[in-house]
Parts: sequence; C-alpha cells; structure tokens
Amino acid sequence: MSGSVPLETMEAAARVCAADEKDIEMTNKVQKIDSKEIAEQQDQSASVLQIIQHAATNPNVDIDKMERLLQMQERILEREAKASYSAAFAQMQTDIESVEKKGKGHGTTYAKWEHINEMLKPVLTSHGFGLSFRTARSDKEITITAVLSHRDGHSEQTEQSFPLDTSGSKNGIQAVGSSMSYGKRYTASALLNITSHDTPDDDGAAAGGDEPITEGQCADLLKLIEETETDVSKFCKFLKINSVAEMPMSKLGKAEAMLNAKKAKEVQS
Repeated sequence: MSGSVPLETMEAAARVCAADEKDIEMTNKVQKIDSKEIAEQQDQSASVLQIIQHAATNPNVDIDKMERLLQMQERILEREAKASYSAAFAQMQTDIESVEKKGKGHGTTYAKWEHINEMLKPVLTSHGFGLSFRTARSDKEITITAVLSHRDGHSEQTEQSFPLDTSGSKNGIQAVGSSMSYGKRYTASALLNITSHDTPDDDGAAAGGDEPITEGQCADLLKLIEETETDVSKFCKFLKINSVAEMPMSKLGKAEAMLNAKKAKEVQS
C-alpha cells in the first residue's frame, strides 16, 4: 500500500506517545533560550508532524495513538512559541527607553501614559509584539488587564484593580478615564519593565527622592482601603494626592499607619 507506514515508524511514534509526562515537563524547564534551542524545537516539531502526516494516510492507524500524537504536537508548538517570545522579549528590552516624568501633581512627578505609549509602539512593532488591554468595571473600581502578545502565538498578561479616581471634582466619565490611564501605565510598566526619569527642568520635588510608591505598595494600600471600607476620595483628599497610585513615598508611612489603626479599631469593636 503506497500510503502505509513502516512498522518501525509506527513503533517509534508509539514510544514517543508513551513518553512519561515528567520527561516532557523537564524539557520545559530549560532556562537558556537561544537560536539553537528554537531550531532544535522546530526540528522536533517537524519530525512529529511528519509522523502524523504518514499516520493519517494509514486507515489502520490506532485512533488513540493519533490523538496522542496531535496532543504532543500541540505541546511542542506551545513550547516553540514560548521560546520565540522569550528570545524576542530579551532582545526588545534593550530598545525600551526610560520615559520622562512630565506629569505633575501634589509634589510628585510621573510619566504619562501617552508618553509611554508613544515610546513603546514602534519598539513593540519592530520586535513582533502587540500590547492590548481588557477592562472590567464595578461600582467602586476598574480592573485593567494588560496582554503582551507575540506574532508566533505566545502571550503573557498582568492584571490590577484601581479605585475610580474621583479626586479633583471629576465627574463619572472623567473618573473612569483617569483610572484607565493609571491602569494602563502601571500594568504596561509592570509587564514590560518600563522605567521613568525626572525631566531636566524638574522643580526639585522629585530630586528629593520622593518617588511614587511601587505597584506592590499600591496594591497593599488598596487592599487595606477595601478592608477598612475607607472612602477613597476622602482618603486622597486628606493626604493631598491625586490618587493612591501616585502617592509619594514620603506619605506611605502615614497612610499605612492611619489605615492599620482604623483596621485595629474595627477588630476591637
């Protein structure tokens, strides 16, 4: 039969299918990603695909083995896509520039999302990446999910929730827009390791080391605010800040002490 598969080929396929899952997982743990590894994975993918193509022409092929071969091919393609993503991401990092902090508010400076996006778009495109955002809104907060996708199919994402920014007498639409801008800035910066720096004509406020709190510190404060049912607008107004995400380091201790004291009082009552 012209479409039949040699016995030794099918036996080899069966041995591949019967490989222990632990061996497959061990392959995934290779830490050094380079062109040689990607080439090896492509060769492995081509070999399995060839076996599948031969097996598909044989009417006597075992369906279960065929399905297991297809599943193995899917896993190989996923590993190949992840390896390509990691290699391209490492190369892209050298092209991502620090962004000037041109935004100002209540004694602190920060990099605006529009300036981050302007720097980022051509870099992402040149390395085969795309950045997108998903949003979900509740009555008290908005959740932003940043998704970084590579042209070969692999993607990574990070998610964070932010309270609606009602500071400065913003209306409902402005509050959502402001929180979305904050969310894009923080999630994109976390996903792509974006840094910012002071502008040359800075008024000296940031020169004193009064940087905004980190993403992790912001998340911890938001958790305390939620646990103590604290009004975010009044909280920001009391501390004279635009939003929790833009709180300067100098006010972090005071904010934490205030919220922890409120939490302890509620536990005792």
